[in-house]
Amino acid sequence: MRRPLLRALPGKPLVSPGDGALAELLRRLKALDYDFVTVTPATHARIVARADKKRARTLRDVFGWSLPFARETLPADLFALLEQAGAIEAAEGGYRSRVRVSRVGAHLFLHSAYPTNAKDAVFLGPDTNRFVRFLAAELPGRGAVSRLIDMGAGSGAGAICAAAMLPGARLTLVDSNPEALRLARINADAAGVEVETIHGVSVDAVPGAFDLLIANPPYIVDRDGPAYRDGGAMNGAALALEWALAGARRGDVLLYTGAAIVDGEDALRAALEAALPALGRTLRYEELDPDVFGEELDAPAYQGVERIAAIGAVISAQ
Repeated sequence: MRRPLLRALPGKPLVSPGDGALAELLRRLKALDYDFVTVTPATHARIVARADKKRARTLRDVFGWSLPFARETLPADLFALLEQAGAIEAAEGGYRSRVRVSRVGAHLFLHSAYPTNAKDAVFLGPDTNRFVRFLAAELPGRGAVSRLIDMGAGSGAGAICAAAMLPGARLTLVDSNPEALRLARINADAAGVEVETIHGVSVDAVPGAFDLLIANPPYIVDRDGPAYRDGGAMNGAALALEWALAGARRGDVLLYTGAAIVDGEDALRAALEAALPALGRTLRYEELDPDVFGEELDAPAYQGVERIAAIGAVISAQ
């Protein structure tokens, strides 16, 4: 049986009062000019190991660095919103927020608190910012888009940031993680963007036609880790290839992901170049950053990989 679509409509209540409280938290933080840009987990670990990062003193410490805090550190209205949402927990003689809040483009986004080790963790980080910059470079001038699919939407940052560049487009967010879809609906509500969400593991979960699929799939080899990390076989590129080809059978694709480079060769690029002509599609492929997540190369799965590159692929009709 097909799952019903859940909508977050501007000015309409969300599914639960707790979700509404989190949307209000985002709005109040924005009114306070809150600003935090999430770093990689490795950098985050280095920062919170510093002597001055043991307990929170600022809003950025609470909602960005995920530090424990005393009740008086947080304004009473923000504390009450966290309580109403069930997004606060006891920690080290005080409290800790169970969510982080980070800026991407013009919007604030909820995602999981550090460390993001849970199986249903919702991650947002430097890749999200690169993904949104890639979309900002590619979307203008594409012409009208009636329906956009954000596959593996996570926090919803891709589609929500794209909304301003695609007036009138229907935005459909797909993810295998129900918690990601919940936070994406809250983020969309706070941003005043209408979305629909579908729980699914592939593009096949999406009924109907669409013009454009955007995707920022996981690309790290981590079969035991959270879903947002593991990209599967091909040194982590298998999921990106699957989503790109499935999307290309039905519409254009803007793909941002990572590709492992072995002896100077990019297997993801080669696989796309081999498969897309038969689908009547062209490929424009670019390395956006030649070296990301270098610490992963110490893992056994990466022996033989010389670097991981961030790439952008534009797949269009011939």
